[in-house]
Amino acid sequence: MVWTGRLASVYRVSSQVSTFAAVVYNGGMTEPLQTPLTPTVVLGIAAHPDDLDYTAAGTMAAFAKQGAQVYYLVLTDGGKGSDDRDMTSEKLRDIRRAEQRAAAQVTGAKDVFFLDYPDGTLENTQELKRDIVKVIRQVKPDVVVGIDPTVLYNAKYRLVNHPDHLAAGLATLAAVYPLARDHMTFPELAAQGFEPHKTQTLLLLSFDLDPERANYAVDISDTLDIKFRAIAAHATQFNAEALQPHLTDMATQAGEKFGFAYAEPFVRVDMD
Repeated sequence: MVWTGRLASVYRVSSQVSTFAAVVYNGGMTEPLQTPLTPTVVLGIAAHPDDLDYTAAGTMAAFAKQGAQVYYLVLTDGGKGSDDRDMTSEKLRDIRRAEQRAAAQVTGAKDVFFLDYPDGTLENTQELKRDIVKVIRQVKPDVVVGIDPTVLYNAKYRLVNHPDHLAAGLATLAAVYPLARDHMTFPELAAQGFEPHKTQTLLLLSFDLDPERANYAVDISDTLDIKFRAIAAHATQFNAEALQPHLTDMATQAGEKFGFAYAEPFVRVDMD
């Protein structure tokens, strides 16, 4: 994730082109879903190191505290997210991989998978979808946390969603349904022992953390401090101390809508 405009000095160490975003919402949900989730296995899927921690670290930590096995799947190598002219993509990739592992350890995640597609060029290809399906079939999540691909921009904050986020969101949706489920899709994976799997619930995130489009939220009242520590692990991306008031405010707004002190908002899709 990278930041620009009037938010850059607060939210990010560097000042590269913006990647966070939000306003188109096609979920059609108006009533909040109240049934709590108690998953056994959770898989978070995002484009870059830091994406899941900015949007959902409190949620991942809350699920881990409940006893769920939590996994991260990062699709790109994060090798473009710096304005340091002395930085190389290879060096940044290695730094950000270490940052993501450190953050995942803070949230209680069991493991992090990296696909290492080049940052900034992610496309919704069959190859990408197959790679996501492989991990879904490997860890067999009850809940997948992924990016809402319908969220294109946020005019209020003068921000546009990164194309990697959109590609990641579309590929994740397709991988969850129907590709991971269908035994005749990617039969080479089944031949390798990766049997079909049907995920029960999708939690779709957006980078503006706006609760207005959400129909569900996870109570992070007991894990907000963990979210801050996970964010701090991404030192190449965030001024964590300066970002904390904004994250607190957005978690408060989501909490007010859903009846918690602090919350992270999602579009929840339950699949029969």
